[in-house]
Amino acid sequence: MSSTTTPTGATHPTARTAEVELLIGGMTCASCAARVEKKLNRMEGVTATVNYATEKARVTYPEGVEVADLIATVVKTGYTAEEPVPQEPRPDGSGDAPDADPELTALRGRLVVSALLAAPVVLLAMVPALQFDNWQWLSLTLAAPVVVWGGLPFHRAAWTNLRHGASTMDTLVSVGTLAAFGWSLWALFLGDAGMPGMRHPFRLTVSRADGASTLYLEVAAGVTAFILLGRYLEARSKRRAGAALRALMELGAKDVAVLRDGRETRVPVDRLAVGDRFVVRPGEKIATDGTVVEGAGAVDASMLTGESVPVDVGPGDAVTGATVNAGGRLVVEAARIGADTRLARMAVLVEEAQNGKAEVQRLADRVAGVFVPVVLLIAAATFGGWLGVTGDTVAAFTAAVAVLIIACPCALGLATPTALMVGTGRGAQLGILIKGPEVLESTRRVDTVVLDKTGTVTTGRMTLQEVYAADGTDEKELLRLAGALEHASEHPVARAVAAGALERAGELPPVEQFENVPGRGVRGRVEGHEVAVGRLFATLPDDVARVRDEAQREGRTAVVVGWDGHARGVLAVADAVKDTSAEAVRRLRALGLTPVLLTGDNRAVAEAVAAEVGIDEVIAEVLPEDKVAVVRRLQGEGRTVAMVGDGVNDAAALAQADLGLAMGTGTDAAIEAGDLTLVRGDLRVAADAIRLSRRTLATIKGNLVWAFGYNVAALPLAALGMLNPMIAGAAMAFSSVFVVSNSLRLRAFR
Repeated sequence: MSSTTTPTGATHPTARTAEVELLIGGMTCASCAARVEKKLNRMEGVTATVNYATEKARVTYPEGVEVADLIATVVKTGYTAEEPVPQEPRPDGSGDAPDADPELTALRGRLVVSALLAAPVVLLAMVPALQFDNWQWLSLTLAAPVVVWGGLPFHRAAWTNLRHGASTMDTLVSVGTLAAFGWSLWALFLGDAGMPGMRHPFRLTVSRADGASTLYLEVAAGVTAFILLGRYLEARSKRRAGAALRALMELGAKDVAVLRDGRETRVPVDRLAVGDRFVVRPGEKIATDGTVVEGAGAVDASMLTGESVPVDVGPGDAVTGATVNAGGRLVVEAARIGADTRLARMAVLVEEAQNGKAEVQRLADRVAGVFVPVVLLIAAATFGGWLGVTGDTVAAFTAAVAVLIIACPCALGLATPTALMVGTGRGAQLGILIKGPEVLESTRRVDTVVLDKTGTVTTGRMTLQEVYAADGTDEKELLRLAGALEHASEHPVARAVAAGALERAGELPPVEQFENVPGRGVRGRVEGHEVAVGRLFATLPDDVARVRDEAQREGRTAVVVGWDGHARGVLAVADAVKDTSAEAVRRLRALGLTPVLLTGDNRAVAEAVAAEVGIDEVIAEVLPEDKVAVVRRLQGEGRTVAMVGDGVNDAAALAQADLGLAMGTGTDAAIEAGDLTLVRGDLRVAADAIRLSRRTLATIKGNLVWAFGYNVAALPLAALGMLNPMIAGAAMAFSSVFVVSNSLRLRAFR
């Protein structure tokens, strides 16, 4: 077992310390992560950070401490720990299916069964008209498996916490449901509740003498089902935490055509060695970082760099793994492989950003550490006080159970998941996907929004923007001849020219004697003319040169067109700004956010786009690694940063930002790294997403304030005997109805 292995398999030796990442199992809330972190940090020389969302601990430890010691400490705390096992790729190159999650499937099954069994129990208790002879025994039959089997995760966690002298929300759920269930068993078997013909009236006032005939099966079953719902929603959002890395690593090529002894041999990419030469045909991914030794072509690096214009490459030029050869056969010599490649380093950046992001602890979890033991003490004191004053065991037990029932966190369990369900459901209708409740807190504090240019503010596709025809030249003829020639080329700029010409000038004529001049352009014979497109003219007329230079200053790609030896015009190609981007920037400003344009493109392009949409602050010519540094710098200035992007180059920055918004039209890596996904790819939805998130967060907080306020106000009443268990059950039901009704108001969001 290596004590210095990182997720990428690299070893980081330091003077006297080593680092390891551990997978932590058994955590059920943020306070569990805090407990594990506290125990590890108590070890001499050990520094640990435990992330509840990713269920990982990153631990730095000194010489003399073994990984086995760290694992033993976690186990003594009541949880499990192990080093990650590298995934073995399948023959087709893919890893384990991310959808295969047995824990989530088991939890969903537990929730569905519990909900189906609990529903009739609640209906029978709350609607007296439905009660028939011996209905209470049917309720017991249905409620027992819900409380015992459905609530088993809570009971198990409560027992673990008890053995380690701690308490969490699981303790409240377990004690509350078991107390309600235990009282019901006592009333059925030893009291009057089991008698044939017994009816359970639904009223707010019940005397203590009726305690022996009062059931709380609906409380025990209903609370269990509701809390399971919240736990399932939480688990489903947590499960996606590692998906960004999977999406990132799957971008790489799976196999490669290596040149050995003058012959091409296709081998898995992991068998590639530094110095090997391999062939990359048009449309194929470049297998790893390297240098072109033969051939010429255009490399589309937009997935990694954000650069919208493909880069022409030839012998001596460096290329990056996972980028796409857009045209021309290349022979590349491998310079870096495995964990040293740019793609692998970006994956490490994403993981570090995710692990370093502070997990927002829910208000319920923070308060539960104090609330639970206080409630248990109040219940015990109530029982003892009543017993000492009245000598009536039934009255004492009734008052104590009332304390536990009124404190049972049904509304607390509903506060987050119901608002989240309604808010996310409404968001899905509007093209907004919210990953979980921990995302919402960030939207309230955000004051700066960093916008990636390519594919976010712009379309991400090269399009024909302007056509300039010199004096004496017909614009339609210029487009037809240039479009016909470019139609025969594979270059992305050529495709943009051809598409624009086809749209504006109609059908394109055939081409003869087509020739691609690497790095300079194309030429051929069209309708009897010797046509050339690109940098193939020794001299240019003054007006053509002026238009070309002006287009280049504005950040556009200028293509000179001519025939029969004379330059006749200029076609300006660029990544077009989306029609909705300017309005989106205005909406973001209206929310109090300062927009910043961040891009890997050159400054001229970036400033032209920024001026068009109304952004004042521009950060251009930024490498993927530097995008994370830019976000960190803004955070270091005291800003709370939201990042909107769609490319792989944005994935690490999205994870580092306080709030990541991924365009759904972008890459899987960006979508998985983001906190919010904008399905439609319309930047205006970013403003809607922040508004909806803030509204959902406000609803959750309102629900929690009500739930806690109800508990705090009702506890003294229950302890003083002014609130018996039946009233407590009714009050708890009203509290739950209030929370659900408050959450449903989110459906009206526009």
